[in-house]
Amino acid sequence: MALTILSVAYPFAPVGANAVGGAEQVLSAIDQALVERGHRSVVIACEGSEAAGGLIAQPLPDGSVDENVRRCVWASQRSAIDTVLRQERIDLVHMHGIDFFEYLPTRGPTLATLHLPLDWYPEAIFRPRADLWLHCVSEAQHATAPAGVDLLPPIPNGISPRLLETHIRKRDYAVVLSRICPEKGIHIALEASRLADIPLLVGGKVFPYEAHQHYFETKVAPLLDQHRRFLGPLGFERKRRLLAGARCVLIPSLVPETSSLIAMEALACGTPVIAFPNGALPEVVEHGRTGFIVKDAVEMAEAITACEEINPNLCKATAREQFSLDRMITAYLQCYRRLCRLASDRKPAGRNKLPRLRLAGHHS
Repeated sequence: MALTILSVAYPFAPVGANAVGGAEQVLSAIDQALVERGHRSVVIACEGSEAAGGLIAQPLPDGSVDENVRRCVWASQRSAIDTVLRQERIDLVHMHGIDFFEYLPTRGPTLATLHLPLDWYPEAIFRPRADLWLHCVSEAQHATAPAGVDLLPPIPNGISPRLLETHIRKRDYAVVLSRICPEKGIHIALEASRLADIPLLVGGKVFPYEAHQHYFETKVAPLLDQHRRFLGPLGFERKRRLLAGARCVLIPSLVPETSSLIAMEALACGTPVIAFPNGALPEVVEHGRTGFIVKDAVEMAEAITACEEINPNLCKATAREQFSLDRMITAYLQCYRRLCRLASDRKPAGRNKLPRLRLAGHHS
């Protein structure tokens, strides 16, 4: 049975083949797979996004994002969702935004993927609602659920198989790819690269939030020099070349990572990962085999040197076995069908068919 899925993105970050954030990459992969497998995909996302299915683009505000801007964007997001649900026959709404609870549909079967640590969400989202289901993206994240909270089984993230096909001669530099914000610990990676005396390339986006911009200006920018450079956001092709050519990838995250797509992508490119033991990272990085789990900048610097002992082919083999995109897509489709069946069993008979919206559709 063909499904019609409405995917709702975080309203401040574009989705598409070159999406920066992990949640946006997952949404884009699902959108592409739905179309390829004969289903109908509708995506609500901000301007600058791309979709394989139908795209409903929402205005992206200029300048800094404050509380007033957020409220206006959330209102626009709620209106867009409500319009689609009134005029379209949607089988399931899939929420990906980290702030999804601010524009959660009031009716209809809805799945929310929790891409962030669970204690970052308001407690109210965990209260039971008949047509709302929540799930995590790793076993480590799922294990942190509050007592009595009923979550669906986790669906681990998967990565593009194209990364496994990347073969580039290794060069002597380390990489950090991340949102540029305090909790990602970019300044620690810069310090570790200085201690190890190795160049560091930092890729990522500084989002227009005051705290993020202040962090970049006061903690990151002063540590940049000719050997430690900030590259800005990277598209998929540039990212995979950078990852494949690196000696290692550094992930000095200071918060519990729920999955870490960048660690998975690095391993698929044959590049070991050095990370702090936060959240799901020890599930992704096998200490001494595909990288190292360390506790501070000094240990990270020591591990940068030790990374020469890691076998790139083992990293690739691990990624191929453990981080399958096809496995992720299959799990989501099975989940969609199951939830649609549950919702159908609760529907009153004789529901009228509604006309379809005319959507902007283009391929990423």
